[in-house]
Amino acid sequence: MEDHHLENTLIFQTSDARQTEDLGERIGRALGPGLVVALFGELGAGKTTFTKGLARGLGSSDLVHSPTFNLIHEHRGRTPIYHFDLYRLKSSVELEDLGYEEYFYGEGVSIIEWPEKCLGLLPADHIEIRISGQDDSRTFDLRATGPCSMQILRSIKE
Repeated sequence: MEDHHLENTLIFQTSDARQTEDLGERIGRALGPGLVVALFGELGAGKTTFTKGLARGLGSSDLVHSPTFNLIHEHRGRTPIYHFDLYRLKSSVELEDLGYEEYFYGEGVSIIEWPEKCLGLLPADHIEIRISGQDDSRTFDLRATGPCSMQILRSIKE
């Protein structure tokens, strides 16, 4: 795994699924209550594989898989983990009906796959992770959008 960084950005590269999970675990250890992580990437980019690692880093031993048909799966860890998959979301009204505020602004960590579907609902301070790559090689571009997420990125690169 390689890492490069700018002021509010960190970039990591992985070469296989195991490294992708390990990177997720490393980042998950730095996360705490009330944080939202927005995962951007095409189908098959590795968002769910990365989320498995995030959950492990957050102290969860739950089986993590894509909640595509339920919109959200909740997992136990050292803090509650709310794993959203918005791929099938038709409108942000569905998320509003779900009571997203309790998740995004609550005591857990919200991990959102396909956040493009709810950009206007994301808290101003969150971590954006853009995943790209080919075959098993992946690039993870992490960006902090506020002071809390910036502190998390600083702790990850130390």
